[in-house]
Amino acid sequence: MPSDSSFVHLHVHTEYSMLDGHALLDGLFERAAELGMPAIAMTDHGNVHGAYDFWSKARKHGVKPIIGMEAYLTPGTHRSERRKVRWGKGDSAEEAGNDVAGGGAYTHMTMLATSTEGMHNLFRISSLSSLEGYYYKPRADRELLERYASGIVATTGCPSGEIQTRLRLGQYDEARRAAGEFQEIFGKENFFLELMDHGIGIEKVVRDDLLRLGRELDIPPVATNDSHYTHPQDAEAHDALICVASGKTISDPKRLKFDGGGYYIKSAAEMRELWEDTYGMKEACDNTLLIAERCDIEFTESTGGYMARADVPDGETEESWFVKEVWSGIRERYGDDFSEEVRQRVEKELDVIRTKGYCGYYLVVADFINWAKNNGIRVGPGRGSGAGSIAAYALRITDLCPLQHGLIFERFLNPERPSMPDFDIDFDERRRGEVIQYVTQKYGADRVAQIATFGRLKAKAAIKDASRVLDYPFAMGEKITKALPADVMGKGVALSELFNEKHARYGDAKDFRELHQNDPDVRKVYDVALGLEGQIRQWGVHAAGVIMSSEPLLDIVPIMKREQDGAIITQFDYPMCESLGLVKMDFLGLRNLTVLDDAVANIQANRGIDLVLEDIPFDDLETYRLLGRGDTLGVFQLDGGPMRQLLRMMQPDNFEDISAVIALYRPGPMGADSHTNYAKRKTGKQKIDYIHPELTEALKPILGTTYGLIVYQEQVMSIAQELAGQTLGQADNLRRAMGKKKREVLEKEFEGFEAGMKSRGFSSEAIKTLWDILVPFADYAFNKAHSAAYGVVSYWTAYLKAHYPAEYMAALLTSVKGDKDKSAIYLGECRRLGIKVLPPDVNESFHNFTSVGTDIRFGLTAIRNVGSNVVNGIVETREEKGAYTDFADFLDKVPTQVCNKRVLDSLIKAGAFDSLGHRRRALTTIAEEAVDQYIDIKRNAAIGQDSLFGAFDDDFTGVDVTIPDINEWDKTQLLSFERDMLGLYVSDHPLAGLEHVLRASGDCSVGELLEDTERPDGAQVRICGLITNVQRRLSKKGDTWASVTIEDLEGSVDVMVFPAAYNLAAPVLVQDSIVVVKARLRRSDDGVDLSAQEITRPAAGQGSGDGPLTVAMPVAMCTPETVSSFKQVLASHPGVTEVHLKLTGRGTVKTMRLDNSLRVSTSSALFADLKELLGPGCLG
Repeated sequence: MPSDSSFVHLHVHTEYSMLDGHALLDGLFERAAELGMPAIAMTDHGNVHGAYDFWSKARKHGVKPIIGMEAYLTPGTHRSERRKVRWGKGDSAEEAGNDVAGGGAYTHMTMLATSTEGMHNLFRISSLSSLEGYYYKPRADRELLERYASGIVATTGCPSGEIQTRLRLGQYDEARRAAGEFQEIFGKENFFLELMDHGIGIEKVVRDDLLRLGRELDIPPVATNDSHYTHPQDAEAHDALICVASGKTISDPKRLKFDGGGYYIKSAAEMRELWEDTYGMKEACDNTLLIAERCDIEFTESTGGYMARADVPDGETEESWFVKEVWSGIRERYGDDFSEEVRQRVEKELDVIRTKGYCGYYLVVADFINWAKNNGIRVGPGRGSGAGSIAAYALRITDLCPLQHGLIFERFLNPERPSMPDFDIDFDERRRGEVIQYVTQKYGADRVAQIATFGRLKAKAAIKDASRVLDYPFAMGEKITKALPADVMGKGVALSELFNEKHARYGDAKDFRELHQNDPDVRKVYDVALGLEGQIRQWGVHAAGVIMSSEPLLDIVPIMKREQDGAIITQFDYPMCESLGLVKMDFLGLRNLTVLDDAVANIQANRGIDLVLEDIPFDDLETYRLLGRGDTLGVFQLDGGPMRQLLRMMQPDNFEDISAVIALYRPGPMGADSHTNYAKRKTGKQKIDYIHPELTEALKPILGTTYGLIVYQEQVMSIAQELAGQTLGQADNLRRAMGKKKREVLEKEFEGFEAGMKSRGFSSEAIKTLWDILVPFADYAFNKAHSAAYGVVSYWTAYLKAHYPAEYMAALLTSVKGDKDKSAIYLGECRRLGIKVLPPDVNESFHNFTSVGTDIRFGLTAIRNVGSNVVNGIVETREEKGAYTDFADFLDKVPTQVCNKRVLDSLIKAGAFDSLGHRRRALTTIAEEAVDQYIDIKRNAAIGQDSLFGAFDDDFTGVDVTIPDINEWDKTQLLSFERDMLGLYVSDHPLAGLEHVLRASGDCSVGELLEDTERPDGAQVRICGLITNVQRRLSKKGDTWASVTIEDLEGSVDVMVFPAAYNLAAPVLVQDSIVVVKARLRRSDDGVDLSAQEITRPAAGQGSGDGPLTVAMPVAMCTPETVSSFKQVLASHPGVTEVHLKLTGRGTVKTMRLDNSLRVSTSSALFADLKELLGPGCLG
């Protein structure tokens, strides 16, 4: 019998009702336990994302979990029907508000699982509602409920339930009929009348009829509270969360806001006072306890219990076939006379893999990798610790010999490891989807799914959201987040810890605390952000993970469909899925594999050489020279500015150096100066020592290749094995313990480590010295299998850049064609390498960038508004009908999809018709008319009128185009249109020839700034470049500020010019001006931008507003015509800057000052005109 004083909440929205439910699970259970409640339910909106999380945390807190869902139901329609329904007859706003929820799309119903079978039925209802019934929300219909009703208790739900909606519309008979249907579906004992009271009219207006209906149909009542947060004081934070979801501000009177109050976890006393004392409905409270007693669910946890099964020949088991395949692969890799070392390694691995039951796992991974390779899809040579397995090498899962590179199997799998192994596989990013499609078809669409992730609001995001919902200007959120401690190795400091003196990074928050103390607005934002931090903002999809199950997923976990592309995704994230025995395969799309494939294709097309990357020798001198020069911009893993400096310092000359530099160039090793120590020791500038004199002989075989430094995790394991006598499995557990830094665990591990070393005769001093170095290094020592595997890709890309620069850079440009900043950087590198990048051309270009001799030709898909179908039409027509001879010929030949006014305008302005002898400006004047003619001709042809024209005029040829003979746009306009269409300047750049100005005025280029990941957030920088965009805005206080884009020859960056800086800089914030920006660097998840402190013109000298401007002219060009044109150019840009003319020729240089009447106003337009007349070097 239920207690007279207890109560169980059966309608509870948690953090998994994203941006609606505010109750974090741990806090929710703590409150339930504090209130003495024996159980609590979760009923999130239309999903069961949190079911496993809820269950596992409930056990920890000693509260019984009830798994439920506030389901969305169709309004009487089949779930496949995507239409809205209205039950009422009125059109007024009030009538509409009383009608079917979601504007007519769905109603609500509360469902609770009473058994494990019921929980899985709930999962099926939720899953199929998404897969088959999604329309605004995932919806179930009566057929679905009837199919999976077993083990489920259902209620009439909240005021948006079907029965309440009917009653609100005065449709009592329809409500009674619906209630009877639900009683039949779920069983009379499993359907309850849900009663709520939050003091709102929508509840009150139906309560009497609802109770009457309950009496007539004998539906027992149950009292609930529609809780959306845990404590009463969380109401404001929940309100802010609603504003985040809706994109509104708290002050907006028209925003979504909860009416009434009390949407928290009320005590039993509060609930009983309301329903027992006020309404005399003790039964409604008692029934919460009766339902809770009936609910008893369990999850079955396992490790790899649902691993996908491999296909094996008849008469074979997964194990027997795996063993045969491994030995067959070994003979292919090493030949029939393979060494004893290979045999022993294989036998050791086979023993572990068979014992752990992972033979099928290896076979499945090998299956889809070999399918990809056999179908021309490039697969990476390895990734992660899996590259340490010789069995994987035999099966072609990896392409790196673990023995040759000293890789340890136990880092991947060992008898002591409790968790599943995990192969990470890189595929050509363009074709990754094909591999996923293959495994879906082979292993079953019902058994393969991608994996959900949950994006939570961290400190900075919470601050920005809080600032926005409080209606502060953008600058407020920026100001506060910049005062927060910077992330260290991807980890920030929680808002709640900023005032905790015991926190390790308390000192880093000093700036924030000062800001908080001195600014009441900051305090207000902080208080709201505290309530947002940790909440789930949205679900996403794991970047690489794919679940492959031996059983239908519907029987194990809930799934859902992503509407935009139909992708099937688990509702649980991977840690939840893994706990239930599901296994993830990581299908990663690696851009650089795409680059490699394109580069190899370019080499074949351009030079007729069939290059096989796997056959490239690892001792190529030119490749190591390139690395030693630091010419690695665009080389995989090695292209950052500081990385290039490190390479120059290190002078790598063997593959081990490449592997090491990848491992060393990370925050941990760099913080300990390991990267420079390695370089100095390698080049003989620092003595090599082995931690302690007593350890030199023992450590030399392990650390010799890394000059006495611990670089790899495998080295930590080998040290524990060789010096302390541990097995490699034990050593791997030691490495993991060191990384976790838990004192009690480390103390226990040290005891065994110390005993092992002492038994081998090492002193306490040597042991302690080694331990004190191992512990911090183990935390950031790198996985050698991963760095070696990625080192192979790095080497390949370096080799291609050294030997086939045009082909490689063309592939690289194709890979970043959607990123104008990266494109600008790589175009700059092409200029540095002497590779000419030619503009797009309808007769020469293909889809992507291509190499043409030693040049590179722009691809047509890089042009704005030009899609793949248009390029297909241009290229296929060209190949079928021959090159285009002029603009009219182009229009006559190409298919309909190409003759689009917007497409043609883009092609013209990008320069794609230049080779046909037409001026761009002239073509734009007649393009629209030409397209209209083209469309008329095609239309007439479609209805048969073309034969009529043929009867009268055998000479009729199609579009009649007369291109006017008019001057081309000036250089500035021409380049501006080119930049609009291509995202950057190609045929020329307004700053070309002014490199010396940029170098003298700034401390780095924009490209260097964007690449430099080591420059800290908040660092002061100075750049010089061209203003290409200015957007002025007003702050909340009415002050003007601006967002400005600054571009140089290597890229562009956005600069925020807030009011104080704007007031001083306003006169120079003119488009196409050259300016120097002194600013603070601002890093965010969206990238890098700058906060301006000062914006000025360059100092007196070249290109400045103060002059003089020096122009170089060869004596041979000093014809009367050129001199006259030169004066006209200067006269068209009048100003105050003095002009000096530098005459060059026959080994002499003579400089003269021109007359004051020829003084100019310096601008990019002037520079463009001068370069067009005298050549790009005239300003050098």
